Amino acid sequence: MSKLPTKPEILQWITDNPSLTSKRDIAKAFGIKGAARIDLKRMLKELEAEGHLQKRKNTYRDPGKLPPVSILQVNDQTPDGELLARPLEWHGDGAEPVVMLIPRASDPALGPGDRILARLQEVQGDAHQYEARLIRRIGTNPRKVLGVFRKRAEGGRILPIDKGDGKEWVVAAGATAGAKDGELVEAEQAGPKDRMGLPRARILDRLGDPTAPKAVSLIAIHQHGIPDDFPDDVIEEADTKKPAGLKGREDLREMPLVTIDPADARDHDDAVWAHEDDDPKNEGGYVVWVAIADVAHYVTSGSALDAEARKRGNSSYFPDRVVPMLPDRLSGDLCSLHEGVPRACIAVRMQINAHGEKIGHRFVRGLMRSAASLNYREVQEARDGAPNEKCASLVDSVVAPLYAAHAALSEARKRRQPLDLDLPERKVVLGDDGKVLSVNFADRLDAHRLIEDMMVLANVAAAETLIAKKSPLLFRVHEEPPPEKLDTLRDVAEAAGLTLAKGQVLKTSHINQLLTGAAGTDHSEVVNLATLRAMTQAYYAPSNFGHFGLALQAYAHFTSPIRRYADLIVHRALISAHGWGDDGLSKADEERLQGTAEHISETERRSMTAERDTNDRYLAAFLSERVGEEFKGRISGIAKFGAFVRLDETGADGLIPMRALGREYFRFDRNSATLMGEDTGTIIGLGQRVIVRLAEAAPVTGGLALDLVRLEGQSVVPGPKRGRGKGPAPKRKMARDKKKSTKAKRTVSRKRR
Repeated sequence: MSKLPTKPEILQWITDNPSLTSKRDIAKAFGIKGAARIDLKRMLKELEAEGHLQKRKNTYRDPGKLPPVSILQVNDQTPDGELLARPLEWHGDGAEPVVMLIPRASDPALGPGDRILARLQEVQGDAHQYEARLIRRIGTNPRKVLGVFRKRAEGGRILPIDKGDGKEWVVAAGATAGAKDGELVEAEQAGPKDRMGLPRARILDRLGDPTAPKAVSLIAIHQHGIPDDFPDDVIEEADTKKPAGLKGREDLREMPLVTIDPADARDHDDAVWAHEDDDPKNEGGYVVWVAIADVAHYVTSGSALDAEARKRGNSSYFPDRVVPMLPDRLSGDLCSLHEGVPRACIAVRMQINAHGEKIGHRFVRGLMRSAASLNYREVQEARDGAPNEKCASLVDSVVAPLYAAHAALSEARKRRQPLDLDLPERKVVLGDDGKVLSVNFADRLDAHRLIEDMMVLANVAAAETLIAKKSPLLFRVHEEPPPEKLDTLRDVAEAAGLTLAKGQVLKTSHINQLLTGAAGTDHSEVVNLATLRAMTQAYYAPSNFGHFGLALQAYAHFTSPIRRYADLIVHRALISAHGWGDDGLSKADEERLQGTAEHISETERRSMTAERDTNDRYLAAFLSERVGEEFKGRISGIAKFGAFVRLDETGADGLIPMRALGREYFRFDRNSATLMGEDTGTIIGLGQRVIVRLAEAAPVTGGLALDLVRLEGQSVVPGPKRGRGKGPAPKRKMARDKKKSTKAKRTVSRKRR
């Protein structure tokens, strides 16, 4: 038997051989056999008790060092583009070591938040202590939750603010991060569920009072992971930017281009002007100019600004704040087309004939000076004969020609038949203290349609130009609805006494006929909502699949590069295609075009969800003082757990849970999207008028709970439900048959188990 090693010798072996640290490996290395293994086991336990070693399954390692194979989380990127990561299993007493990833050409692209399994090597470096090579990516980030912390004797619980998440999260005493009772916190899952099946959590961040009015949008920002702070290097880079000069640009400063935006607009990235075409071959035609801020001049490919803009994908807009894609030095200054200030732009000159058809266009890189910053209402009032002081001098030279050109574009739009949904936009108006003053439906003016039509025309011109020049670009794609969604829309149409063409190639004109038939009826809103739900979601792609909703063969976003990364890519493509400079589309941009398309499609959906959730929370806060009042509304959705109602007054959506539908039991029919009462045969379906009572309004989650008072003139008897399936259904044979059918299906289901 070999002599037992000393404790320092054992520690040295483990340091030198990090992959051979089991008791068996150590015994083999020192030639220890038989009964001597008992002494080795005792020494290892002593080293563990003294803190020199840490047992991990059947192996031992120095707790002050990382194991040779570890789970890491990618944290950040250095100015040189190197990825840094942190170990998720660090138990040492000293500072957590920094790990630098050494990528191979075959490795997938990694970014902040990714978790990986990596092989580590200790190095002697100032900035990092380990280098890592990827073994594999190990899935998604740990599940996170945003909720209200409730302190308990040992730790506490987190009540999620997400109305779709009913489970509480358990927080251990050492994982509260000092959170106080009632505080809004952000946490992540930490370990397996407890014995009651509740997820365990560790608090990452304390966000303050969840009931504060200005916390509403902050909740959405954190809940959906929207980056709201710019890194220092991005701000520094933005602050170094200077206004562009005339060199290499066409001088458009004498052109009376004007910006037309909402009265509370935070940026101005597009300007327009129109005049009669003096080309004798285009009698009755117009020239329409659309000029867009030249963001690509300031945000160049591969820069810190570019990386952050791509990461965000787009700006996010909330009633009380904007989370911009670009720092304010650009979004609110150099790239905003302020009145009377020279600004770099990329503009398109478009010729349209008397019938609104585009017969030619050309792009220029220019320098413009906005003649005026106007809002929609003052432009509309000027058109209607009541110009204010600012618009009075522009009526003949700017306003009248714009509306004349728009009249021609409207004619072309009617022939093209884009989808014409009528869904009023909800507008939440806040006071200085952040509280909701009112909830209104935004006005829909001709001035809005004017700008929309001109922006669509410019976007089409961009797509056509880049296709003709065989340039890579990002298309805005909207595919036609899938058959199953169209079948659901047809069911809604039939319930409203309308029809949707079947057995032919679907066109937007067919859907518009349905919408026109519903217009002015009690079914108008429901048919419009059902049509919206039938549509696929638009997305970005480097391949052209057309835009169904706009009835266009090719479409690209060009008009908002301040707030959409897709438009910035299109601007760069135009710069490269025209040879305007070296700040166009880079090779790296082209190589990752598919990844960019997928990423920004996802960030767009993220922002839309966050913005909708924020509005829901503001509406719930606005209505919270009116609990107990009755409201008129319409059934807007049916689910197995109840019926959704859209309130007429505010457009808010609330839920009538099954328990609040009356005393009888209601069965859910997925095919017809109805609820049927077992005793009376009462059917609750889409579009029905109702009177409801507001039972609960939860500002933290944005949820509204309603009680059904009256259904299409029928009073509903409140109170506890009768037992499931008790008694016949005397008033409606259909209800009895439905119950028998359901019972038979349930019996078959039991036998099959």
